[in-house]
Parts: sequence; C-alpha cells; structure tokens
Amino acid sequence: MSDVLDRFIKYCAVPSQSNPLTAEKVPSTPEQFDIANVIAQDLRELGAEDVAVDEHAYVTAHWPASEGCEDLPCLGFCCHIDTAWQSVGSPVHPEVKHYEGGELRIGTDRDGREVVVSPETNPQLANMAGWDIVTTDGTSLLGGDDKAGDAMVVSLLARLKADPSLPHPRLALSFVPDEEIGHGAALLDLKEFGADFGYTIDGGPLGEFCYETFNAAEVNVRARGLSCHTGTAKGMMVNASELIMRFHQMLPAEQRPEFTEGYDGFFYLERMSGDCESASADYIIRDHDQAKVEQRKRVMCHAAKLLNVQMGEEYVTIDIHDQYHNLADVVTRPEYAHLIENARAAYASIGQEMTCVPMRGGTDGSQLSFRGFPCANLSACYYNAHGVREFVPVPELEAMVDMLVDLVGRYAVPQK
Repeated sequence: MSDVLDRFIKYCAVPSQSNPLTAEKVPSTPEQFDIANVIAQDLRELGAEDVAVDEHAYVTAHWPASEGCEDLPCLGFCCHIDTAWQSVGSPVHPEVKHYEGGELRIGTDRDGREVVVSPETNPQLANMAGWDIVTTDGTSLLGGDDKAGDAMVVSLLARLKADPSLPHPRLALSFVPDEEIGHGAALLDLKEFGADFGYTIDGGPLGEFCYETFNAAEVNVRARGLSCHTGTAKGMMVNASELIMRFHQMLPAEQRPEFTEGYDGFFYLERMSGDCESASADYIIRDHDQAKVEQRKRVMCHAAKLLNVQMGEEYVTIDIHDQYHNLADVVTRPEYAHLIENARAAYASIGQEMTCVPMRGGTDGSQLSFRGFPCANLSACYYNAHGVREFVPVPELEAMVDMLVDLVGRYAVPQK
C-alpha cells in the first residue's frame, strides 16, 4: 500500500466518534485521545517539531521551513480527529475493494442487510471503474471525514522529509477534536500555532474547494407538561411531548434538509425525547445569509410564543445560540486571494480542475477564520460521509498528497 493509504486505514481503524450529549467537555469522548496519540506518534517518528497532545486531545506540531524559506509566513493546516455521531462508528473495519463498475458492494450492515452504493445516487462511480476504493465491511461508517485529511497531512510531511529539496515555508499543523458537534477548534491556541493563514482539509471529492459555508445556530426547545391519570385527564392534562410535536409542525416542512440544496437554508430536527411531563427537541438552523438565519430564529421564537399564548401560560421555552459564521466573509478579502488562486494552481498541477462549492455545513475554518487564522477548505476525497455507505477512492487520496506538495511549494515565495 502507498504511504497515505496505509496511514488512512490505520487511522480509520481507531474509533473516535464525538458525542453531542456530552459536549460540555472537550473532547466529548475519551476515544478521541486514542487517535490523537496515534497521530502524534506518527508525527514524532517523522521528526516534526514540538509535537503535543493537550488535555483536550488537540494535536499540534510544526515542520521547519526548507532552506531559504525561513523568513516567509508560516502556513497552517487543520484537520479534525473525531468522526460523525449519527451512525455506528465502532468497531471500524476498513477494507480496500477493487471496483470494476456497476454497484459498489460494501458489505452487510448489523441487521444483515446488504449495503451497496448505486451509480444512480453516486454518478461519480462512472469514472472509477478499475480503481481501488476504501470502504468498511458495512457495519459502521468509515471515518474518511476527516481521517482522510489527517492521513494526507501526515503523508505530506513524509514526502517533505524524503525529499529535502522540495520548497516550503514553516508549517503549522493541528488535528482537533469535536468538529462534528460544532466545537470548531475553539480551544486552538492561535498564538502558539503561529500560522498566518492556511487551509482545512475536510471537503468532498477531489478538486472540491470551499470558501463559503453556512452560518449556523443551535436551538434547544423545552416543554413542560402536567401529568395525571388518563381516566381523569380531561381539562387537566398537558402533554409535553404533544407540545413539542405541535411546535415542530409550525415550522415550514419544505425547509428541511431533505428538500433543500445549494444555497438553500434549512431547519433540522437533530433529536427529540420526552414524556407527558417533560420533553425536548434540539434543532440546528443553517443559511449562507446571516440575515436569513436571523429570520429563522424569529420563526422559531414566534412558534414557541404562539403555543404559550394558546396554552394560557409558558409551557414552552426556547434557547438559541450561534455556532459559526460564513468563512467567505474573511477568505474573500483581497489580501487572502492567494488562498484561492494557489489552491486552483495546485489542483491544476495534478490535472484536476478546481470546483468551488458552497458548503452545506461548516468546517473548523468557519470559526478559525473569524479568530484570526484565515483558512479555506480543501478536498479530503470522501463520499457519502456520516453513514455506512461512505467510501474514499485510493487514486484521489494519493493525488491529494501530490496536490499538497505543490501547494506548499507555492508558499515558498512571498505572496502578493
């Protein structure tokens, strides 16, 4: 196996899901320390400088500049070590399959049902006949989001070590926890990190480039009720679960994720639970336009207020807080145009046209860019993330390491 494929399979086999229900601590799960320590050990073996794993499972390191590039600005890379919580994520059994066309057969899920990827849902498969593709055995997600990015960055360093003549500035490297639950690298010490600008590597197919993300907010709705015997409930019972259901029905159904695309925003019910006396629902709202996010907030607040008016007192409460903002507000500034143009040229160096897509989500860069580390998002080459149908094509995985070598070389000269 190639260096990056070997690392990718090793990293995927270490379960490291985050958990939104324990998000009050960082990392939200102790398993994230496992992958953090594996990556840190690989960095140390390559000779990276000041490799550290802190008490929050943040892995940081630096790579020295090539000769003659010592005085250039430091270039940063950021990936995340957690995997999605929405699907089974442990144990993970990564496999390399040789794909010959037609349906990509992944395996069987935990209920014995066959897991396949159809060219109808993934037309990209039409160009992948004859390729090796990494999947699981069907019993869990793969974790290419974002362990493909992790493997690419570490393999970039291996390439620079093997050929000291490759030009590049000093590199700052971070591998952070809890991205999948909106943490957004909030605890990364940017002064210590020391990068002037850079990239996250957490995107989809090869050639994808993102400098636009959603603006994001989280909404927590709580309802209280009044329980009594069902036989004498008339005029007395208030069912909290029913109130949550009524609240949900007040939101526009056509603005759910399954009915939207592109720049369309949405309301998404992440989870709900309850009984007669107490019930809750947690939502996320997303839109590329912050003004539309604010309108969505007003819609939800109005729904809660209307229910309370109907009930005659406050039975429903709502709490809203922002998570991150559209990184385009930072990355599109003229002084950071090089982030876009250097990525475009680096993709072209491997024969790949860059495709700019508005991300229907966020990256660690959504927060980091507003904290003083402007960073756009590059391909990590995963498909069908967050589920058992996830896959990563090996040729794309390997091509991205070539792209990164070219990219860091473009920062071996002063930027205009």
